[in-house]
Amino acid sequence: MSAFRHSMMVLAAGGLAVGLLTFAEIGFYGADAATEPATNALTLKPASDFDNITNKNERAIALFQEAGKVIQSPRCLNCHPAGERPTQTERMRPHEPLVVRGEGGVGAPGGLVCTTCHHDTNFDPAGVPGNPQWALAPAEMAWQGKTLGQICVQIKDKDRNGGKDMAALIKHMAEDKLVGWGWDPGAGRTPAPGTQKQFGELIKAWADAGATCPAS
Repeated sequence: MSAFRHSMMVLAAGGLAVGLLTFAEIGFYGADAATEPATNALTLKPASDFDNITNKNERAIALFQEAGKVIQSPRCLNCHPAGERPTQTERMRPHEPLVVRGEGGVGAPGGLVCTTCHHDTNFDPAGVPGNPQWALAPAEMAWQGKTLGQICVQIKDKDRNGGKDMAALIKHMAEDKLVGWGWDPGAGRTPAPGTQKQFGELIKAWADAGATCPAS
């Protein structure tokens, strides 16, 4: 059975009355996103480009601002919502159909859980993204509506980042497969800028420079 047919059957069984709707109509498909950003927004400068900044605090801030192109892209912000409901598309509109965070960020028990529609891989014919680890970021890591400086402080706070020290944080950013989905979001979606490798190198260089956060 195809992932699309399976998802539609599960949704119908749940009494959600979406049998006559396509996934594009209920908002899964990314092709209805806003106009893609300019090309320079899709690239990342290599960490080495900041080596000429001799003041370590200034270098760290510049590195994090560059990494912020990824952190503040829709691919990341959609899964770091301010409330209990994820957002989707370049417009970051509320997720349709209605889902909420639930325990562990995978949906509410007895309701619509993430794996109802999101499977291990992207299903491009229906525009449904997928990853084996698909889930919302913890509520403590909500990023939407915050400045880059506020997000930076939050990322470093072990009480709000899942207890990660700097080494674990670097590893998470550079190697985590769900983070990596941002660069492989499926047809119709703009990937995060650069590559995960470049992003990880920026975060490591930021940490090595003292992990100073932008003021705002």
